[in-house]
Amino acid sequence: MLAALVVAPMSLGLAAPVFADNDPAPPFIDHVKWVHYGDLSSLRVFPTQSGRAAAGQLGKPRGQGDEAWGEVLALAPDADIPGLRAQFICHWRLAEFGYPGKTSWNLEPWRPVVDENTMIVEGCNPGGSEEPF
Repeated sequence: MLAALVVAPMSLGLAAPVFADNDPAPPFIDHVKWVHYGDLSSLRVFPTQSGRAAAGQLGKPRGQGDEAWGEVLALAPDADIPGLRAQFICHWRLAEFGYPGKTSWNLEPWRPVVDENTMIVEGCNPGGSEEPF
């Protein structure tokens, strides 16, 4: 039996090919850490290798992203606030393509809650560039 193959152009710095019959499995999140700078805070989400591999697959249903968000909430229940899930899903869908191997995906509660298109256009960081800390 032939395995389905999702190919991402390596010349664009995208993830390596992933075979559909070898889907990454949970856990997708290694740990999370709240950091603070003055009045601003950021939840640093550190994905596992499996999480990076799952996030780096094109055309996958959102189920794994939802499962990964559940892992974030299990580690940081106080992250269940408006806007953070949308930032996480945006990072889940795009971070491994735009910034493969980035140490953490950073979610900030001070960012505005926006629609999905605005979130993507803003590079998952609505309301300004990535935090300065």
